[in-house]
This record gives sequence, structure tokens and C-alpha cells, in this order.
Amino acid sequence: MTRPREGSPSEVVRPYGDRRDDGVVQVSFVLPVVAGDRAREAASMVAKKMGLTQVHVAAMEKAAEGFTFFVVYGRTDVSVDLATIDLPEIRVRKLGFDELNQLISREMGRRIVVMGACTGSDAHAVGIDAIMNMKGFAGDYGLERYPGFDARNLGSQVENAALASACREASADAVLVSQVVTQRDVHKENARAFLKELEKAGIRERIVAILGGPRIDHRLGLELGYDAGFGPGTKPSDVANYIVGRVLEKAGKAHPEVRDG
Repeated sequence: MTRPREGSPSEVVRPYGDRRDDGVVQVSFVLPVVAGDRAREAASMVAKKMGLTQVHVAAMEKAAEGFTFFVVYGRTDVSVDLATIDLPEIRVRKLGFDELNQLISREMGRRIVVMGACTGSDAHAVGIDAIMNMKGFAGDYGLERYPGFDARNLGSQVENAALASACREASADAVLVSQVVTQRDVHKENARAFLKELEKAGIRERIVAILGGPRIDHRLGLELGYDAGFGPGTKPSDVANYIVGRVLEKAGKAHPEVRDG
């Protein structure tokens, strides 16, 4: 059993739907059956075997020929004590757009060079574009919009060796590697392969390497050898603040507002 971290008060949380701690959850799944009473009962039995009680099949729709999609509600007694969770996190007191640019200018005296690409055979550039491109997303400016960054988005299907070479030639301070394709853990293999290319180029120690993608989190990024990992929901400003903190740290000007946990 995992015990609460020393000094951490117990903080038990449970799922809830209508009121706190009622244990109501919603699950959805597809069964290879034709919609009907037997299909509905099958979905209910699946939910009950998952440990849910007071099961209610709220929706049953044809997904394809011979397949049916279900939305099911039920209750669970499962709870989690947040104090038992020991997870590496990136904790940053984010600076605003102007404040961050002023910090770069004052402490670095130059623009921070950031390279970015979706590497290997991965052709999905939406994620790296959202972080790098000037417009960003959800009203959050991309790195190209920051005067303090020299942000260079190389796009998709960039070979690891080519990206490492580009980082060396540009004297990059940071590099963003986006990985979307995850079949057979190819994202992990490719991510590790890129770091080897940085080592071959002799620049791994001086560059901040960041991994991002829908199946990435900070813990996985660290496990694969990166300085950080960013997953779904990450905004450009999150990455911008992290990069500045790390680059300042490597320059011997550690920014106290950026730290790993």
C-alpha cells in the first residue's frame, strides 16, 4: 500500500455527479452487437462487472453495422487519497507576456533560440504548430509572437539527425520535439533516438530538450531523458515560461519561479 508522503495531510477524493462524494461516474464503450434490449442488458452487465452499482444505460446508438455505442451511468465506491500521489510536476508561477519578454531582455541580453519539429515519420504538426506558431491557440500566443524568442518551427516528418544538426548550427537554447503516433511505443523509441543525435552533435548538455504530445506527461519525459514533458492542455505560455527558467538556470541565472517537483 502506498502511504501518504511525510507531512502531507490525508485528502481523500471521490467521483461525483450530482453532489460531492456520491460516486457517480459516466463511462462509454462500444460492443459488437446490434442495438436492442439484449444489447442494452449486455452493456449494463459490462458496467456491473466493472464494479459499478445502480447502473443506468443512458444512451444506445448504432456505431456501425453490427456495433453499438453506449453511454452508461453508475456509482463507484472507489476513492483516492491525494496525499499518496508522488508525481514529478512542473510548478511555475507564470509571468505574463510582457513581463517574460522583459525578463529575457534583462537577464539574457539576446533572444532565446528555440527549435521545434514533429520528428521521424510523424506527420501530425497540429500540436507543434499550436505551441510555436505566432497565433498560438485559445487566445494564448505562440512562441513566434514573443520578441524574446527566435522560434523556428521546422514542421513535420523531420529526421532526428536533421533536427539535431539544425539545433547545433543555430546554437539553439531549447528544442521542442512533438510525438503523436504511438503505435507499438514508436513515440518512445523515436524520442530516445533524438536525444542520441543531440549527444552525437555534442550539444545535449547545453540544450533544453522538451517532449510533447497527446500521450506525453512530465514523468514520461523525464523517464525518456528529456528535461520536461508536456501533454494535452498545455498552452504556449506554459512552455515559454518553462524554457526561460531552464535557459536562465543553464546560464547561471536561475529563475526562482521555475522548478521541478
